[in-house]
Amino acid sequence: MQTITPTITTKNLTLRPLTMDDLEAMFRVFSEQGMLKYFPNPNPPTIDRAQRMIETQIQQWEQYGLGSWGVVPHGETELAGWNGLQYLPETNETEVGYMLSRKFWGRGYSTEGARAGLEFGFKTLRLDQIIGLVHPENIASQRVLIKCGMTFTYQASYFGMDMFRYQITRAEFIAPP
Repeated sequence: MQTITPTITTKNLTLRPLTMDDLEAMFRVFSEQGMLKYFPNPNPPTIDRAQRMIETQIQQWEQYGLGSWGVVPHGETELAGWNGLQYLPETNETEVGYMLSRKFWGRGYSTEGARAGLEFGFKTLRLDQIIGLVHPENIASQRVLIKCGMTFTYQASYFGMDMFRYQITRAEFIAPP
């Protein structure tokens, strides 16, 4: 099945398909000091690792009709990082995730991009539930999930490490305030 990755425009961001043309920009983001601190493999990245990440996202779109987008803030030409949805076949769950260059932190872009991903998952894909996984020490990432309306459910092992699991249902996301 060939799925075309949609481009989504939010108030401050363009979420567009990742391509191999993004390889050097993604490698730069991955290479920033401490960027992978809370990831299962926190070792310094290689260009091959960044390439595999992009290839995996392209495959996610083709296989599951969802994946991550490249994030470009309005008025910028530089790729700020990625955000989107990831299908986890081991647990049959869909996770929202994000990673932005430090240069773009503190502007609400992670929350804005995550909300756009949740909206796509619930309104376009009609998913019943989306989870968020975060390292217990990653307070900033936990705040993003909470701002998106997600609630902590429990601590569990994902990707070979202990993670805090958050979730939100379609009814909770779409419910009027």
